[in-house]
Amino acid sequence: MTGYEEVRALLDDNRLGRSHPRPELAPRTGESALLGTPVGNHGTELADHARMRRILQPLFSPRRMRALRPRIAQLTAELLDDMEKSGSPADLAQALALPLPILVICELLGVPYADRDRFRAWSVAAGDVDATRSADGLTQLYLYGRELVELKRRDPGDDVISDLCAADGLSDAEIASLSMILLFAGHETTVVQIGYGALFMLTTPGEWQALVADPARVEPVVEEIMRAPSAGTGGMPRWARTDLDIAGVTVRAGELVLLDTFTANHDPAVFADPERFDPDRTTTQHLGFGYGARYCVGAPLARIELAEVLGQLAARFPDLRLAVPTVDIRFTQDQLTTAVVELPVTW
Repeated sequence: MTGYEEVRALLDDNRLGRSHPRPELAPRTGESALLGTPVGNHGTELADHARMRRILQPLFSPRRMRALRPRIAQLTAELLDDMEKSGSPADLAQALALPLPILVICELLGVPYADRDRFRAWSVAAGDVDATRSADGLTQLYLYGRELVELKRRDPGDDVISDLCAADGLSDAEIASLSMILLFAGHETTVVQIGYGALFMLTTPGEWQALVADPARVEPVVEEIMRAPSAGTGGMPRWARTDLDIAGVTVRAGELVLLDTFTANHDPAVFADPERFDPDRTTTQHLGFGYGARYCVGAPLARIELAEVLGQLAARFPDLRLAVPTVDIRFTQDQLTTAVVELPVTW
């Protein structure tokens, strides 16, 4: 499914799910353990999902994320201090896009920052399109999650994993699995979007100068950054829980439906001239964070991180520009999420 209205409706349709009654026979998009295969208990999936959202939403509430903003601003400023001291040119991907989301999610979840190289390597493996590497990365992340749960049981702190350990009805296995999903999603997607965001701003004529001149412009810029990327995974997999009709096509229970939010965000019926990066759009209801019951609980955090990064960059480096031709920018290969590998900039 690629149309905006259809994808938006189906994201919030309980007749589709991430599980399958017979996973071994389910049609698949690929063998990646992270995305291509069914997950969860088919009989309890809807109740399990609702329960997890009830637990997570207070932990990632907009109010709690706003309280975290000064710390995110401080971390961003410190990374920019280091980048400025190292001098021009710099690799914005390594100087800012990668370390900031890791620093933030470590503090939020209560994960030791000293472990970043370990869990970053496992996260990259988990997102690999190769089934074996993906499964191994997820296994290592889960085992690491069990270590953290044991640590938080002994010595709880003011962090999300400790809060999950204190919640009623969650087993250690559930907490470990959920914590590592948060660790992966909480930094990987933001790393990608910071890279894309800076690239869009520096390659779209006039956009960087417009942000420098008007710092309040950062909020619509962030929304357009979430809409604009068009390189996706081909669609988020959902399996029909019952027979249903989708746009005149009968889909049988157990069949695979792909919800392509990237293409939906480029639907010309909703977004005029959709390939153009344009923060001045009047239509801002993109699907970059999902929709409805599948709306990303981490959306407030991602928005704050993107806003702090771009706002502080524009204030401190008004003459920032790419240090290489656009055609020389490299992107990751063999990963479910396509990210900027290096982003050389100068000022």
